[in-house]
Amino acid sequence: MSGITDKITGKAKQAVGDVTSDDDLRREGLKEERKGEKKDELSHAEHKADEKADEVADLERETA
Repeated sequence: MSGITDKITGKAKQAVGDVTSDDDLRREGLKEERKGEKKDELSHAEHKADEKADEVADLERETA
């Protein structure tokens, strides 16, 4: 599941938990939303790492 999917599902569970006064479902939704946020952070970090690896490879080619 992607980060956005987890965040949307989490928000929906929180809303249903609020409407039904189901604290367990609300907490589950909060956890799922946080999981989605962390997945997005990881994806961003991986993208940045790939960019840096490309920069290093470019520099190595230039000095070779």
